[in-house]
Amino acid sequence: MFELDVHNENGDVTGSVRFDESILGEKVRTRLLQQVLVSYMANRRQGTSSAKTVGEVKGSGKKPFRQKHTGRARQGQRRANVHVGGGIAFPPKPRDFRQRITKSMRRQALKSALLSKFRDEEVTVIEPLSFDAPKTKRVASMLKALGIDESCLLAVKDHSPLLHKSLRNIPKVDVVTAGDMNALAVIGHGRLVLTREVVENLAEVVK
Repeated sequence: MFELDVHNENGDVTGSVRFDESILGEKVRTRLLQQVLVSYMANRRQGTSSAKTVGEVKGSGKKPFRQKHTGRARQGQRRANVHVGGGIAFPPKPRDFRQRITKSMRRQALKSALLSKFRDEEVTVIEPLSFDAPKTKRVASMLKALGIDESCLLAVKDHSPLLHKSLRNIPKVDVVTAGDMNALAVIGHGRLVLTREVVENLAEVVK
């Protein structure tokens, strides 16, 4: 059973929240987590890199000079990869890097990522935030009061355009709704900040 302090925007402790860690599994499944993280990053790749082979480069295939008695290395064509402007040996070609993973694998990886953060004490719980207008200074002051000076992922219960606008100019700080959390987003940030509502409904998030 985890018990975490809940902080307000000034960094003061206003209470605590508890939840059963068994909902995240018994251990961090590192091999599964690594496989899912690789798939997330592979699926982000565009796979559009391309270069021309000798057969695709524009130019003549005529032998530039005779084979022997010139004192020069033998050459077959100007388009060879050893010449400037020639084709590329084993060039990159457009390809699909996507790796398929199941819904169950994504869910288990998220559980392992969250469990890792909780066990490493890299989670901060705050009271729910509400904004009447975008206030970047307010969010920056809150992070400073919480002692967060590293990359941070803020997970909230519901999407808030005003909160998103307040965070978008702060480097290395991202915000997601609890339902949109994934293993790569959790592991890719040094600190995980959850609102009290998210922690109380964590069983539904990872379900």
